[in-house]
Amino acid sequence: MPRVTKSFKPKEPSAISRAPREAGQSSENLKADSEASLKAESSSAEELVGEPISPVIPANAGIQLEKSSSELDPRLRGDDRGRNDNYGYRPRYGNGGYQNGNRDYADRDVPTEDVSGILDIMPEGHGFLRPKYIPSDTDVYISASQIRRFWLRVGDFVEGAARPPKETERYFGLLQVNKVNGVEADKLISSDGRPVKRPKFEDLTAIYPNKHLKLETGKTPLSQRVIDLVAPIGFGQRGLIVSPPKAGKTTILKDIATGVAKNHPGVILMAVLVGERPEEVTDISRSIKGDVIASNFDEPAENQTTAAEIALERAKRLVETGKDVVILLDSITRLGRAYNLSVPPSGRTLSGGFDPVALYPPKHFFGAARNCEEGGSLTIIGTALVDTGSRMDDLIYEEFKGTGNMELHLDRRLSERRIYPSIDIEASGTRQEQLLFPEDLYKQVIILRRMIGILGENERTEIFLERLAKAESNEEFLKTLKDVK
Repeated sequence: MPRVTKSFKPKEPSAISRAPREAGQSSENLKADSEASLKAESSSAEELVGEPISPVIPANAGIQLEKSSSELDPRLRGDDRGRNDNYGYRPRYGNGGYQNGNRDYADRDVPTEDVSGILDIMPEGHGFLRPKYIPSDTDVYISASQIRRFWLRVGDFVEGAARPPKETERYFGLLQVNKVNGVEADKLISSDGRPVKRPKFEDLTAIYPNKHLKLETGKTPLSQRVIDLVAPIGFGQRGLIVSPPKAGKTTILKDIATGVAKNHPGVILMAVLVGERPEEVTDISRSIKGDVIASNFDEPAENQTTAAEIALERAKRLVETGKDVVILLDSITRLGRAYNLSVPPSGRTLSGGFDPVALYPPKHFFGAARNCEEGGSLTIIGTALVDTGSRMDDLIYEEFKGTGNMELHLDRRLSERRIYPSIDIEASGTRQEQLLFPEDLYKQVIILRRMIGILGENERTEIFLERLAKAESNEEFLKTLKDVK
């Protein structure tokens, strides 16, 4: 049998087939030569040379590798809505054990963690689970194939198992989807392998609010009782609190949140704070029993709009499942200002330097409030700033003035006299308020309105608050009006 030389030089294709004819070898020798040749070709570089050598890289491999790291895997890119933080920080969820075979690490146990978050889908098709609603370093990457398989939408609350990031990755990667909005993932796939059809928020029928969202929790605070009588809030209300600076609008928002949490524990409460002061965010977070989605005034405009958008989408997904959701937005004015800075300019300008294109996203947010005939409701109570000296703020208020079905006006003159709550009773009101009261109670509310109209402009609120504070409840107060008719 001829000697086999171990070499990396390519052999001529016809060398082996030509050897038997030249030497007259038998078929057994030919078979032995073939086996030896295959053994030599299958030997590793270390066996042949005695030391590891660098692999041969094609000329265009650099371009392919660069494309793979920058385009194909978004986790290497760090393009989380413009965020480009260092990759050195890797979020830690702890340690766990999960046998994953050869999926990511060959013949090893891949540690995984139970993760959850609100889904935010990128324009490229992949998404991130955001535990804090807004982009952060603890987000979890979810592939586009998993999003398509379960027919996931922005705002879905997804629970599953994720693996830690590799050396070149930034985020945890979701391996398995366990639950979506509290429903087992297996129930979202039909027997034929297709996603189960889910209701869409846009297809739900909007009707007038017909169920009262009672805020009164006791003799105090008076703001809850005044709102219940003057501008009642129903499930699915689209309310606007019109306030000058330092008139107490934030305090009223906290009182509304307290009343909703105490009287309606089944209602999901969310507070969306746009361009707010950091200390105000802390105060509201400690006062409200619900989710607080906040962006500070020193953050970029894109971050402020992103926080509002994902909060709205989360509320829509909850309404689709028949839940009642209340969003407290502070404020529509600052949300409009943020969109004015973030949307591409259209070339047209309204009063105060406002781009008309920037009006549509805030209107889309505010217009999502509705009472659904099929079940569920989305109530949005937003604040609008007036008398700030800015023509842009006045323009935003004028654009939203007729879009709501409930308005609560605060008076600067009352706040200067330290009369709280500084509510202008005559200017405040709710459309179709008769749907929220029983018939006998609504008659008493009409009597109250007539009595307030008789009083002078400078004294009506003060007299009304004094009279209301003497009664233990609104029902008791309305009964006393019979003696005054």
